[in-house]
Amino acid sequence: MSYLLKEGFAGLRRTKWASMTSIFSLSLALLLIGILFRLSYNLYDRALSLRNSVELEVFLYDLDDQDIQSMEQALLSLDEVESSSFISKDSAASIMRAEFGLGVEDLVALDFLPASFKLSLGRDIPAEKIVEVAAELEGWIGIENVKYNASLLQLLETNLQTLTRMGTGIGLLVLLAAMLLVFNTIRLTVYARRDVIKAMKLVGATNGFIRAPFVIEGILQGLIAGGISAIVLHLSFERLFPRIAPEFGLLVWPFGQWYYLIGAMVALSILMGWLGSRWAAGTFIRKTQL
Repeated sequence: MSYLLKEGFAGLRRTKWASMTSIFSLSLALLLIGILFRLSYNLYDRALSLRNSVELEVFLYDLDDQDIQSMEQALLSLDEVESSSFISKDSAASIMRAEFGLGVEDLVALDFLPASFKLSLGRDIPAEKIVEVAAELEGWIGIENVKYNASLLQLLETNLQTLTRMGTGIGLLVLLAAMLLVFNTIRLTVYARRDVIKAMKLVGATNGFIRAPFVIEGILQGLIAGGISAIVLHLSFERLFPRIAPEFGLLVWPFGQWYYLIGAMVALSILMGWLGSRWAAGTFIRKTQL
């Protein structure tokens, strides 16, 4: 093990410039992914908050108090409904008077306003499910119609899907490019040591034993790159960006803490280094002939 670790560190020194280029490129790629993920997370969180604020307003026919209580119990029994508030005909008239500046004498003309329930739905309910619930309620006896902001709901759902697909696609492309850089660096290291590899094979060393130092080198590259990108990302969002634009100070970290994203970036960087080095070393060591 000491030999493998020593050779892994020595590989960084042998291909100094190539390793520095790989580490810089990998850290830059991870920094871009970190910035993209945090911005996308905040956009996604705001869109979810708007979607979760969508309320269903259920307008009723003329029902007596007992029927209204039964209707409220039936509405609250739905899995998607979190809470409800009843708006009587008089309350609806008062709301319209306050919003449109009508006088007391105008309330008589507002007697046509129906009583209604405002339903608050649970979090993270898909738009399709909200549409299904609204359609189901319109078929209930005692309900005249159901109103909600369908256009806003559809727009949010479309934007959420687009944001998710674009973010995933860009992230995967950047990761692939970073892994190819590690692959190319390790390939150069393997090629430079081809004579040593032949000698090791002659004395009976297995491909796994020969490959291990190169894999360690790739992991070290990923660890260094992940540490650099994590430090720069944290300082950028905590110190630099808020000075340039105070709005950046309002951004939240994923899951409420900075170390989740930072830890994920370092782990991802190590994984990319391991995959790229294992791929390159395994491929070229097998091709090396005695």
